Amino acid sequence: MAPNLRESWWIRDVEVPTRVVLAPMAGVSVQAFRRQGRRYGAGLVCSEMVSCAGIEHGNERTLGYLRVASDEHPLAIQIFGSDPRAMAEAARMVESAGADLVDMNFGCPVRKVTKTGAGAHLLQDADLAYRITEAVASAVSVPVSVKMRRGVENGSRSCLEVGPRLVEAGAATLTLHPRSAQQMYTGYADHTLTAELVELVDVPVIASGDVTSHAKANAVLAATGAAAVMVGRGAQGNPWALREMIDGDAAAPTREEVAAELILFIRETVRELGERRASRFLKKFYGWYLGRGRFPRPFKQELVQLDSTEEVVTRLLAAAPGAAEIVAQLEAELPDPADEILLDQMPISIYGGG
Repeated sequence: MAPNLRESWWIRDVEVPTRVVLAPMAGVSVQAFRRQGRRYGAGLVCSEMVSCAGIEHGNERTLGYLRVASDEHPLAIQIFGSDPRAMAEAARMVESAGADLVDMNFGCPVRKVTKTGAGAHLLQDADLAYRITEAVASAVSVPVSVKMRRGVENGSRSCLEVGPRLVEAGAATLTLHPRSAQQMYTGYADHTLTAELVELVDVPVIASGDVTSHAKANAVLAATGAAAVMVGRGAQGNPWALREMIDGDAAAPTREEVAAELILFIRETVRELGERRASRFLKKFYGWYLGRGRFPRPFKQELVQLDSTEEVVTRLLAAAPGAAEIVAQLEAELPDPADEILLDQMPISIYGGG
């Protein structure tokens, strides 16, 4: 029988309403992106990587960057680092910020992360990975999750050694992207490793990598026994992919729906990051939203050249006048911004908002 992606599941005492998780993506997973993902059915959403060193230093430029809104729960905030004490302290702040889970990145293959002993490098130091997990799990009352790759080198099976030790140290769930760090995003994700990991641990496993459709999600869940699948790049500028993943509803959005979602995303990102940072951050999203034959290719180039986000919104409404009514409906359903939890010292993303 095919798995029901609408079925809820549990990470310890946190109920996740669907079996699709929106991946943490550097330079992408701002609050507006996460909230949109929840609206389209993602059962769990994740922040981008946050440096535990940045938390310690309390960089003033990023105060208020990470926010937790009432409509994005359940939410995992992801931290990275290589020092157990600093990671534990960062985890306490993440819990105070209102996250439902503390997620740790043991899989990032980017050199600026691995050279510090963090990310995928920890798959080569199982003892340190264990100590970090134990320190973080002991520091917070919310569940702790870990996202990892298969290992650093091609063909590595380190995840099968490290994974059970992380559970022993206190991890309540594991996410496996079964590519090596060397592969980056090339080749394919070997989910036979995911199936092996499921057999080795007694906590839910989330399958990440090459899950691009409803059929693929069902196939991966059926073949691996994983509790859920994680969707990443396929949802960039394309929240409708989440709906298709869960329900098999492949109906393409109208031009007005696309414009409306982009306008809301622009406005919410400006509210979060400020006009100057948001204007730079958003440019990559124009192509993601407007591609796939939704708008003529020159239109995206026109938007990228505009000086302000308000000019972009004006141009979108001119191209799709019916979007205005949809935007009004979407904005009426947003929670009061006063419901957000803001801390005096907020974490700093190494990517600075993109």
